[in-house]
Amino acid sequence: MTTIQQIENAIQQLPAEDLATLRAWFAEYDAQLWDRQFEKDVVAGRLDALADEALRDFDAGRATTIRGMLSE
Repeated sequence: MTTIQQIENAIQQLPAEDLATLRAWFAEYDAQLWDRQFEKDVVAGRLDALADEALRDFDAGRATTIRGMLSE
C-alpha cells in the first residue's frame, strides 16, 4: 500500500469534526505553498510579461474596472 493510499484510508476513518479540522489545516497549508511559489515567480520575473500585457490592455482601453477595486 502506498503512502497516498494509507492517507486516503486514514482520512476515510476520521470523525466529521476531525475531517473539518483537517480540511481547514490543508487549505491553509496549500495557500501558503501557493503564496511562496507565487513570490518566487514574481522575484524571478516569470510574471512580468503578463503584467506588461495587462497594463498595455488597460492603457489601450481594453479592460474594465470593477467598482471599488480600481479608481476610475
